[in-house]
Amino acid sequence: MVIKEVRGKYPQIPEDCFVAENATIVGDVSLGAQCSIWYNAVLRGDVHYIKIGNKVNIQDGAVIHCTYQKHPTTIGNNVSVGHNAIVHGCTIHDNVLVGMGAIIMDNCVVESNCIIAAGAVVTQNTVVESGTIYAGVPAKKVKDINASDFAGEIERISNNYVMYSSWVKE
Repeated sequence: MVIKEVRGKYPQIPEDCFVAENATIVGDVSLGAQCSIWYNAVLRGDVHYIKIGNKVNIQDGAVIHCTYQKHPTTIGNNVSVGHNAIVHGCTIHDNVLVGMGAIIMDNCVVESNCIIAAGAVVTQNTVVESGTIYAGVPAKKVKDINASDFAGEIERISNNYVMYSSWVKE
């Protein structure tokens, strides 16, 4: 794994986290408890900070970055960032599922208890309302989460990734 200091800032990674051998975490990045950073994921806190809560999983190939002198990236608790997703200079609150290949752009806010569908592009400055599913390009609200089959999925996935990481920890 690449864990590297940038401009005097070194990643803060609790001992109970899993970081894959080929993940990259650089600069001003802090992880909460029970996080997992999967294969080929990149968390690059070189131009601003990245703050991640507890029980967050950043899946294979995902990229977490920020915007120089403008937008840090903050991710709450119980968040799953799917394979090959891009989360850039935005705020994601608790209990959010970011689908595979989704992109969340600068200065967005994803409120708690949301799903960003696979392949969705949340364009800059968008506020995703709590309890909704956003999908499409550009992403728009498609339904309320309570009215969908996805209720409970967010926490299930977050818990599963804590379990998966226990399988691969050395």
